[in-house]
Amino acid sequence: MLIDTHTHIYLSEFSEDLNLMMQRAEQAGVTRMYLPNIDQESVTAMLELVAQYPERCFPMMGVHPCSVKPQTWEQELEQAYELLCSGTYYGVGEIGLDLYWDKSTIEIQQEAFRTQCAWAVEKNLPVSIHSRDATAECIQIVKEFNNKGLKGVFHCFSGTAEQANEIVKQGFLLGIGGVVTFKTSTLPELLKQVPIENIVLETDAPYLAPVPYRGKRNEPAFLQEIAAKLSLIYEIPVTQIAEITSTNALKLFHHDA
Repeated sequence: MLIDTHTHIYLSEFSEDLNLMMQRAEQAGVTRMYLPNIDQESVTAMLELVAQYPERCFPMMGVHPCSVKPQTWEQELEQAYELLCSGTYYGVGEIGLDLYWDKSTIEIQQEAFRTQCAWAVEKNLPVSIHSRDATAECIQIVKEFNNKGLKGVFHCFSGTAEQANEIVKQGFLLGIGGVVTFKTSTLPELLKQVPIENIVLETDAPYLAPVPYRGKRNEPAFLQEIAAKLSLIYEIPVTQIAEITSTNALKLFHHDA
């Protein structure tokens, strides 16, 4: 059993072969997929997919930092919170900071991130954190919630060994995806210092497909390649990688009962 803890398979990239893609995921042993929201425009497609595959797809609610815009961010948050309070969601996400695309919105990004972390504490839900070019800044905000019970994943982790240690110390997990298979990736060496009990698997589909699919559309079935790479890094069988990371995910998303 493999669990994809972060995948956007409700996007239009999958509209032409959705059922086949879901069959491939099942054949690859991917039993559960957690779907982080992006903003108001993505909600309908995400919830339609959940209705179609209620046993396999589990939604989150949040506003992506790249959707935090000066004119609309407060309205985006208000609508997301209303949805969070009125539906069944398994996490608050995708939230966080992105200093790669737009540094000018850093202050409202930070405010939106803090607000959504507070929702997660209120609802006892994990967060899925986007931290592109902003790992240190995200760690600082997470630390503000020390002793409040905030938990979650640093999705698509790409920081330093020191940052990985800091994240684990805060009780958070590292989301590891296709990047770990790239030749230039420093993750394989870094992960040797991080116990597998602190890792969950993810694809971030349709983005960041692992080798040998790099450059193509990513999909949950490719989680097999990521598990195989972690098997080499941790020198344990793929079945054990699958078992431990799935246990980590089920516990995080309150599906371990």
